[in-house]
Amino acid sequence: MLHAKQRPGANLVVRGARVVDPAENIDAILDVRIDAGTIAAVGTGLDTNEHRVVDGTGLVLAPAFVDPHVHLRTPGREDEETIASGTAAAAAGGYCAILAMPNTDPVVDTAATLGALVETAGREAEVAVGFFAAITRGQRGEELTEMAELADAGAVGFTDDGVPVASAGLMRRALQYAAITGRKLAPHCEERTLSHDGHVHEGTVAAELGFTGYPSVAESLMVERDLALAGYEAQPIHLLHLSSAESVAALRRARAAGIAASAEVTPHHLVLTDDAVRSLDPNVKMNPPLRAETDRAALLDALRDGSIEAIATDHAPHALHEKDVPFEAAPFGVTGLETAFAVLNTELVRPGLLPLATLVERMSTGPARIFGLDRPRVAVGAAANLVLLDLDREWTVESFRSRSRNSWLLGRTLTGAVAMTIAGGAVAHAA
Repeated sequence: MLHAKQRPGANLVVRGARVVDPAENIDAILDVRIDAGTIAAVGTGLDTNEHRVVDGTGLVLAPAFVDPHVHLRTPGREDEETIASGTAAAAAGGYCAILAMPNTDPVVDTAATLGALVETAGREAEVAVGFFAAITRGQRGEELTEMAELADAGAVGFTDDGVPVASAGLMRRALQYAAITGRKLAPHCEERTLSHDGHVHEGTVAAELGFTGYPSVAESLMVERDLALAGYEAQPIHLLHLSSAESVAALRRARAAGIAASAEVTPHHLVLTDDAVRSLDPNVKMNPPLRAETDRAALLDALRDGSIEAIATDHAPHALHEKDVPFEAAPFGVTGLETAFAVLNTELVRPGLLPLATLVERMSTGPARIFGLDRPRVAVGAAANLVLLDLDREWTVESFRSRSRNSWLLGRTLTGAVAMTIAGGAVAHAA
C-alpha cells in the first residue's frame, strides 16, 4: 500500500544515542547498526563492520514518524506541492511514511487516477506514500466510489476529507461496502447546516472580530453520528482532525462501548487556541478551526491517555497569493510536515506537559497501527525507519522543502530539530 523510489540500503552505525522506542520498551544509551537498510544489531560497543559511523552523543534515536493526513495537491495543483516536494518536506520533518488525501483535481475516485499516483510515487517519493481514495464520486456525497476496485489498486483507506458525507444513509452504505475491502473509512466530521460559512470558532473572539462562528457542535454532532453508524455496523472508523472537547467525550464513550474507533489531532489544535485569530493572520485559518482553551486541554488529555492515538499534521499547502488576502477570503489550511515535532517538543515536551516517549509513540507507532502499516521500530530484523533528533537545537522557521510557505510558525524560533531521517533503510534527510 506504500510506495517510494528505490534506493540502496544504508550501511551505518549510530553510536551512543539515547534510543527511545516506547513500543519496544527501550529508553537507553545504545548503538544501532544498520546493514543494507536493515537493523542488524542493537547494543553497546558494536562492531562497525567498516560502516559509516554517526555520532549520536547527546541525540535521541527513535522510530521515524508516520503522518496519516497529508495533502500533496497532486494531481491538479503542482504549483502548491508535488509528491517529490511533499515527501522531501516529510523527510526533513522526520517522517518515513505519509498518507495522502484524495481531494485533488481530479479527485482520487478511480483506479486509473490512483494508479497514476502510485506510479509517480515509485519514481519520485523520498519517503513511502500511501494514498486514500474518495468515499463518494467527486466527493459530491451522492454515489459511492468503487471501493473494492480502489482497494485492489492500492488505496490505504477512504475519505472525503474536506467534505462531510452529509447523508447518514450513504455513510452507512459506505461502512458496509468498506467492510469487504479491509480498509477503514476516515470521515471529515462537519455538519454544514451548523458550520455554514463560519471562518473561526464560535465564541468570544469571533464575536469581537465580527466573524461568522463555526460552533464546535458542528463537528461533535457528526462525530456522534458516524460513531453510532460504525457501532451499528460493527465496523472500524478513524476520525480526522478532532478539535473539540465534545468530540473527545463522544470518542471516549464509543471506545468504552467497544466501538473500534480511532482518532487524530493536529499540532496546531494541541498548541493554539482561537486567541491566535486576533492576529488576523490567514495562516491560522484552518478547518476545523482553532477552538477554546477547554477544547485544547481536552485534546491534550486524550492524547496523553491514548484515547487519541495519532498526531497528524493535516499538511495543507497553498499558493502565496491565495493566503495573502484578508482573513475571511483566505482558504482553510496550513503546512506542518517540517515543524510538527519541533513545535510539539517546544510547547509540550520541554514544559513537561507531554512525555517524550508519548510524543514519539503518537507520531510513529500509533498512526501506523491504526492503518495496519508496518510500524517503525528499533528492533533487530526490522527495516531501518529511524529519526535522529537533537532535542536542544534552536532554529528559526524560515525556509521549507515544501513548495508552500503557509505555516503558522513562520519566524518562530523552535527547540528540537531532525538531524537525520532514515526511511525504508536509506538516508532520506541529513541536516
